[in-house]
Amino acid sequence: MTSSQAQTVPFYKMQGSGNDFILFDNRSLRLPTSSMQRWAQKLCARAFSIGSDGLIFIDHPPVGSSLDYIWHFYNADGSRAEMCGNGSRCVAKLAYKLGIAGESQTFGTDAGPIRATILPEINEVKVQLTKPSEEQLHLTITKDSGEEMDVHFINTGVPHAVLFANDVKKVDVAQMGKSIRYNPQFAPAGTNVNFVQIQDREHILLRTYERGVENETYACGTGASASVYIAHALGKCSEHVAVTTTGGESLTVHLENSDVFLQGHAQLVYTGHFQPQALGLEIPE
Repeated sequence: MTSSQAQTVPFYKMQGSGNDFILFDNRSLRLPTSSMQRWAQKLCARAFSIGSDGLIFIDHPPVGSSLDYIWHFYNADGSRAEMCGNGSRCVAKLAYKLGIAGESQTFGTDAGPIRATILPEINEVKVQLTKPSEEQLHLTITKDSGEEMDVHFINTGVPHAVLFANDVKKVDVAQMGKSIRYNPQFAPAGTNVNFVQIQDREHILLRTYERGVENETYACGTGASASVYIAHALGKCSEHVAVTTTGGESLTVHLENSDVFLQGHAQLVYTGHFQPQALGLEIPE
């Protein structure tokens, strides 16, 4: 193609528990990684573009690899993320739909290989996240007001702070999340921040402030997994927990020995074509 031609690029719009994503099959698009950050910043901007929480490129695995495919994942602000739980369910569902991978698949992320299982009989996807690491319980964090908070930390592919509240509806997630996200305790990378309300040993309510989106999102898969992992470590819940997110949908987190699994719906909302030129973007010839 030449720049003078009216070029359009096909894309897929998906959502998992209210986390929405734009996905591209980069095996045919062949966009260089050097351009992906700018694409994410432009395309994820709501009202001015397609709009989403993140952008995912499906790509060829390395030669000789046993992976079915790899992804390049970018947050809405253009930052590259190691992992995304809800995004992983969406990309697995799309890879299955496009015939890139079967019902059982393994794909590469910056956090390592992720195994996914498509469950067509119940229209859900179950993914095995990377093993939790860097666990720290009962960290004392000082708020901007000088008040101290009891915060817990775990990395479930990306870093997560976890706090417990009696009523998550009353939490100022935007203000508190931003304060904790940038707290020196978590420098330089920062952290996602989860606010958890225990309903019983099999059910929790969750609100999450996501790093990269820089606001509360309708759901966060790695955050749900982090919250259940920490709650279980503190004796507050069982190994199999239903997590109700801000968007009202339910995710299920399974703790099986040292492994963490995330299960829930992943939906292809629509497909479309967009014009890169309209946003000042270029595509390979």
